[in-house]
Amino acid sequence: MEQLARRKLLSLVACATALPGISRIAWAQQYPARPVRIIVGFTAGGSTDITARLLAQWLSQRLGQPFLVENRAGAAGNLATEGVAHAPPDGYTLLVATAANAISVSLYDKLSFNFIHDIAPVAEIIRIPNLMTVHPSVPAHSVSEFIAYARANPGKINMASGGSGTSPHLSGELFKMLTGVNMLHVPYRGDGPALTDLLAGQVQVLFGNMPASLQHVRAGRLRALAVTTRARAEALPDVPAMGEIVPGYEASAFIGICAPANTPDDIVAKLNAEIHAALADPTIKARLAELGGTVSITTPAEFAKFIVDEAEKWAKVVKFAGVKPE
Repeated sequence: MEQLARRKLLSLVACATALPGISRIAWAQQYPARPVRIIVGFTAGGSTDITARLLAQWLSQRLGQPFLVENRAGAAGNLATEGVAHAPPDGYTLLVATAANAISVSLYDKLSFNFIHDIAPVAEIIRIPNLMTVHPSVPAHSVSEFIAYARANPGKINMASGGSGTSPHLSGELFKMLTGVNMLHVPYRGDGPALTDLLAGQVQVLFGNMPASLQHVRAGRLRALAVTTRARAEALPDVPAMGEIVPGYEASAFIGICAPANTPDDIVAKLNAEIHAALADPTIKARLAELGGTVSITTPAEFAKFIVDEAEKWAKVVKFAGVKPE
């Protein structure tokens, strides 16, 4: 009798031990069982928001539950990231991560979260190069000519940006670091005012967001010298890549999906697969191409490594330029 009772007890213990694993698998298979929030750290209408809404519509149709975009702008995307980092790791709160997150790792020293450790990368979506543009009055028609002109006129070139610590600002600081040219940084409250003053000739150069600058380049109001990547952009195949001219230069404004750390691997894998399916859809690919970027297919591990590499790169630039958050 004792032996039989012992066997029954061991059987019950084994079943109890297996239950959490079984429930997690069942949980992932049933996911999503209710609406999912996608948190965007910027206002509606920009590239990040547009990308989030395209993906939300796709995921809603494919997975049978609403994926709702919530704009939570503030503190360079850190307000949104904080909310996701502290959310339950169940796949029902997702973050649209951007280059701002990789920059913030070294730019801000008093955040209530650690982006590298508190966020689980799910899938990268797109990489959008910035575009180095100059006012037509600048006597340079190539990056090499611009470097020569800047060296001959140290401190006389004004470099605009949409704010200290933004991707366009640090793209310019990376250029200064790798070429040794001296330019005066002029920060604005947003990309729009910076672009307006460049068009007016009040500043000479901008490493701006491609979607905003592209229309002015095509209209001849600005001159494009390079895209800020190693390879040329599909939207501007005749414009050189900065990596062709300045060895080691690469600056992309990436957009991807992340979840809170410790989100079940099965849920992360399911989301990754569905996002890849979306990126293969011709309609979504065409819409993302309009933003001037290139679709990026990654595993969660590949996206995680990319984020770490980006954070390390921008930490060096932040230190070089002595950048402080606004």
